Amino acid sequence: MRRIMRYFLEGLLFVIPLAVTIYIVYTIFVTVDSWLNLPVPGLGFLLTLAGIFLVGFLASNVLTRGVITLISAIFEKLPFVKLIYTAIKDLISAFVGEKKSFDKPVLVTLSKEGYPKAIGFITSEDMTSFGLVDHVAVYLPQSYNFAGNLLIFPVEMVQPIDMESSDAMAFLVSGGVSAHSKRKEGTP
Repeated sequence: MRRIMRYFLEGLLFVIPLAVTIYIVYTIFVTVDSWLNLPVPGLGFLLTLAGIFLVGFLASNVLTRGVITLISAIFEKLPFVKLIYTAIKDLISAFVGEKKSFDKPVLVTLSKEGYPKAIGFITSEDMTSFGLVDHVAVYLPQSYNFAGNLLIFPVEMVQPIDMESSDAMAFLVSGGVSAHSKRKEGTP
């Protein structure tokens, strides 16, 4: 009986992530196709990807960069739209932009006694505009969630971690159950 239960649980560990991933990808395809009313399944999704590449090309081209910058500037000035647009733009830039914000994983001591500790990412090393000298902003993501908290710590309570940002994020988001963090090559 134990062996049957173990096989079932191992099957769940494989089937659930696979099924959820397939469902999400399928839903994206169907949604994009329904927006464009195209008869060929997946064509709308491919056209959307092509459009994103085209906008990326135009944004990096010297001749058309001004138009993209102008559109962005308009969105950044419109009331209410500015809040949504800049928040999403900053979030996307934090992960894939030239100024990646989640590239400095750290271990933060949460109390003067030395424990507990939390893993986070330095998002700003200069807090002088808030009147806080020798402080840094640390983003602490929540496990199994796309939320987190931004906390300000004195520099002496923040210790850099020698690990890849992607490994630290995977460890955090999975609640610590993902494959334990891989050290950067060349370190024990």
